[in-house]
Amino acid sequence: MDYGFTIAAYLVAAILFILSLGGLSGQESAKRAVWYGIVGMALAVAATMVGPGQSLWVVSLVLILVGGAAGWVVAQRVQMTEMPQLVAAMHSLVGLAAVLIGYNTHIELARVAGMDQAARDALSGFAGVIAHKSGAEVAILRVETFLGVFIGAVTFTGSVIAFGKLAGRVDGKAKKLPGGHVLNAAAALVSVVLLVVYLNTGSTTALIGMTAAALFIGYHLIMGIGGADMPVVVSMLNSYSGWAAAAIGFSLSNDLLIVVGALVGSSGAILSYIMCNAMNRSFISVILGGFGNTTGPAMEIAGEQIAIDAEGVAAALNDADSVIIIPGYGMAVAQAQQSVSELTKRLRARGKTVRFAIHPVAGRLPGHMNVLLAEAKVPYDIVLEMDEINEDFPETDVAIVIGSNDIVNPAAQEDPNSPIAGMPVLECWKAKQVFVSKRGQGTGYSGIENPLFYKENTRMFYGDAKKSIDALLPMVE
Repeated sequence: MDYGFTIAAYLVAAILFILSLGGLSGQESAKRAVWYGIVGMALAVAATMVGPGQSLWVVSLVLILVGGAAGWVVAQRVQMTEMPQLVAAMHSLVGLAAVLIGYNTHIELARVAGMDQAARDALSGFAGVIAHKSGAEVAILRVETFLGVFIGAVTFTGSVIAFGKLAGRVDGKAKKLPGGHVLNAAAALVSVVLLVVYLNTGSTTALIGMTAAALFIGYHLIMGIGGADMPVVVSMLNSYSGWAAAAIGFSLSNDLLIVVGALVGSSGAILSYIMCNAMNRSFISVILGGFGNTTGPAMEIAGEQIAIDAEGVAAALNDADSVIIIPGYGMAVAQAQQSVSELTKRLRARGKTVRFAIHPVAGRLPGHMNVLLAEAKVPYDIVLEMDEINEDFPETDVAIVIGSNDIVNPAAQEDPNSPIAGMPVLECWKAKQVFVSKRGQGTGYSGIENPLFYKENTRMFYGDAKKSIDALLPMVE
């Protein structure tokens, strides 16, 4: 099979991936976009399998079947609440793949370098490509290999730590070793020095030393970022995995990997930037500063949390004309999205205006709440972003907060010493009545107290979100 077919197939696959990314920007087109991605990946794998230089068919097919079966099992078993840590785990695999492929490239470079010209001329496949490179091209390949291993190693350990934090296996608070940023800077400087050494000598020791430094950077970087910034971290690691894939593509001279890696890397970076803007934070401050830096004592909160039962909430809903529901990670944990969807149907059937307000960083993953609501078949047209709905709260009769904390915290506007000071939030306290569905009186994932819970128009609807909403359903006439 000649290169023409492979290049044509890669071009079509790249177009499908671009269409997939574009379609994922809207809920209505997301399902079609996923199929674009599936078809594009299947085409890319098939073109690679039948393209020039392909060998070891049996091994390749076995690995594809084993990997596909493992992916199927994981997809069937994972809960929607576990999607953030699953995404982080997938990023770690991309990083590990970049490291392994980089080392394979290094081994092939060393092997080919030790051959005479006759032996080089007899080589085929990737080794044959290396054998015909000039000295300058070999130097470029070494740089590509070095960068691929570096980015991959940072992505790998960073994603493993992100997985641990999201899964609750690693403390979600920002933690740094003594020395903080100096350690990261020193490790990066050591990597630059080792790049020069590797470029001139091809030293295995230099490559291993850089890998160790990069693994440390990934670990220490993510350990220094707190729980409230984890949605940005997941998006950032997605970008890293894309650049790692692009670096692999350069090493292997694979155009599709370069294109796809660039797409993933750039889109992840753009999403991270958008989310940082939504939090009124700079991307650098998230990566270097972590979460929770304060300039003084937090504002004292006066009052007490007043509880309300299901009958009281139902009575307010029956009297209301307009309702805004604000979902958060607590809704995902309780798996209450179906109950919330049913409540929405009943309220709308009575002619009430019901809408959902989604903060850009709600949950533990970009778009987490949108996915949950789509799964529960909540109509797309009543799911609105923060900027679209924030001005409507003063004219809203009832606002229901389900498992959210930081994204509805008025301290962001009222307390300049709050860790989230300046962060745009959903101004639900401006509604006539606010009901907060919450398991208890805890401070939530980031550990920040919320003055909303103590306001005069707020009532706390304690209990598991699903059970609480289910208790409301028979009372909504």
